[in-house]
Amino acid sequence: MARQFAPRFAVYVALVFMLLGVMQLAASLLFYQSIDRQTLSEDHARRVAELLVVSDRIHALDPQLTAPTMSTRHLAAAVAAAPSVAKADDSGTLDDIARRIVEWEPSLAGRSLRLAVRQVHHNKRDLIGSIRLTDGHWLNFRSRDMNAAWPVALRATVLTLATTLACLAIGLAALHILTRPLRRMSDAADAIGQGRQVIVRETGSPDLRKLAHSMNVMQERIARLLQDQAKSFEAISHDLRTPLSRQKVAAELIDDAELGGVILASVDEMEALLASLQRFLRAQHLAAEPETLELGQTVREVLSPYGDLARICVEEPAVVGTFREPLALALQALVENAIQFGAEARIAIRRVDGRWCIEVADSGPGIPSCYFDAILDPFFRLDAARARDTKGFGLGIPTAHRLMMRFDGKLSFAASPDGGLIARLQVPEPQDGHGPWDQALG
Repeated sequence: MARQFAPRFAVYVALVFMLLGVMQLAASLLFYQSIDRQTLSEDHARRVAELLVVSDRIHALDPQLTAPTMSTRHLAAAVAAAPSVAKADDSGTLDDIARRIVEWEPSLAGRSLRLAVRQVHHNKRDLIGSIRLTDGHWLNFRSRDMNAAWPVALRATVLTLATTLACLAIGLAALHILTRPLRRMSDAADAIGQGRQVIVRETGSPDLRKLAHSMNVMQERIARLLQDQAKSFEAISHDLRTPLSRQKVAAELIDDAELGGVILASVDEMEALLASLQRFLRAQHLAAEPETLELGQTVREVLSPYGDLARICVEEPAVVGTFREPLALALQALVENAIQFGAEARIAIRRVDGRWCIEVADSGPGIPSCYFDAILDPFFRLDAARARDTKGFGLGIPTAHRLMMRFDGKLSFAASPDGGLIARLQVPEPQDGHGPWDQALG
């Protein structure tokens, strides 16, 4: 869960960045549209002002040259006895253009100027107008496409979009760098939750340094607690073995053989429970260094005490860097469990999804899949397969599970096609050549 927190946090922040980018883009579009409208008024006012001043001068020299000289691809001009605009349109935009025309050419103040807008297409409008010349004629003109200034906003929009994307990329890169300590903290918390001890470098901002220091102190306290727990239990176990030995001696001196047998069986069961508890507690603080092993040979060494009760099948040589003692202890616990409840253990070494796995199958009654998680808990006993008159204390599988968690391995289960249970150990492999007690995060 902790490992997923940092990626989710980064995704949420990235979404915020993107939302801010979209809002900035939308605001820029509105801003450029506003600028575009102002640019439109300025552009048309400038065109008309230049047209009127130059037309006056050309008309005074040669009236026949006025229309052909002033007509361009943006403006169409013609001289007539009557205006093409009978009455000026009442529009704030046209009033603004008329005012700007006078600002461009103050000499046009007081001249009879009429402006109107004509819809050419559904998205295209022309500005038309009429102004009286000095000889009484009217100069009629048409400024084509009042939306012609839109490419200015379009170019600005493209530039804004490119800038927004660049800012998003820079922001996400900065976010990736800034959240790196959080991701490492998340990995460290996940490793600690699995029973490992990691050294978190106390670097970064003051808050991160304080958090790293707190995590290191917490780990030291947990380590001391586990050590004290193990030492306390070892002392209790040592003290219990003395009275248990006395009970054995006393049981052998009892004349009633049946009663003596009951006492001896109880003593043996108590000693087995103590040994099982010792292995379970040791699994929580066991330290190991990685080494290169041939899995087939290692498995045979573990199976040697069980004789014909344990059989191995190796498909190919399996050489892997792993932790010898944790792997051997976990395998031993699973083999004993298979022999106890299934009369035999069938071991196979296979490569699954790029990693080596050791499968331990038995021919026992099996375990329903709904209990696959429950059997990882200490002292769990399934009534159908583990009645009180059967051996075992429910610590073998939890011991193997603790060892795999701490050394980055994995323990999973499946139902055997022939009946019984298949326990699959994913062989732990060291990360960056270090064991789980030597990892450093910062």
